[in-house]
Amino acid sequence: MRQVERLPLWDQAYAELRTAMLGGRFGPGERILLREVAAELGISLTPVRDAVNRLIAEHVLERGSSGQGGGAVVPRMDVERFDELLTIRCDLEGRAAARAAERAAPGELGVLDDLLAEMKSLIRDQNLDTYLDLHRRFHFELYALARMPILEGLIENIWLRCGPVLTYVIPDYVLQEKGSDLHTAALSALRTGDADAAATAIRQDIREAGRYISGLADAAGLIADPAARHRSRARKASLAAP
Repeated sequence: MRQVERLPLWDQAYAELRTAMLGGRFGPGERILLREVAAELGISLTPVRDAVNRLIAEHVLERGSSGQGGGAVVPRMDVERFDELLTIRCDLEGRAAARAAERAAPGELGVLDDLLAEMKSLIRDQNLDTYLDLHRRFHFELYALARMPILEGLIENIWLRCGPVLTYVIPDYVLQEKGSDLHTAALSALRTGDADAAATAIRQDIREAGRYISGLADAAGLIADPAARHRSRARKASLAAP
């Protein structure tokens, strides 16, 4: 379990829960119990409760049942809400990609090259255990090159609300032939300074994955896990595991 020694306990709990949500380690409809999280982090109940309350205020989580053990619930996602989030993501992330293409120096692209190579290797080997972490890192390393921290923070907040259903692209969607490698296209656009091409590649990447995820909705419009995967393994793992 990773400890964040320099952070107050409240900030530590908040940071660890955000990392878990960004990584899709909690599925839609899953309960997050305060006592369980506190035990995993090795801290008291109060800072965990405060962190969960903030995530509820940010509409990342919904309030659970009454009592200290009630904690919170990861909201279920319907197609209408998901499409709204995708529209916002396309706008914000396309804007960040365009600015990154304008501002990134060639020497700053090595991290993206390495992450993309790792992602492609995992796909070739059909071993996707760490793919989503690499994918998220690729996107946020790219957006960091825009040097717009407020915009980057807004993007992260939207990812927090999408994270639980973004895991549904594993394994089928990622292993499908999509006709083009949009991550490669985005990186190539950064290398040539083509802002429009960078924005287009990122928006298309978001929309293609979004269409697949929306297609998983049931008759009521709720997006459902195609494999009905058990997430107890992630609950038992460290919240901040890489």
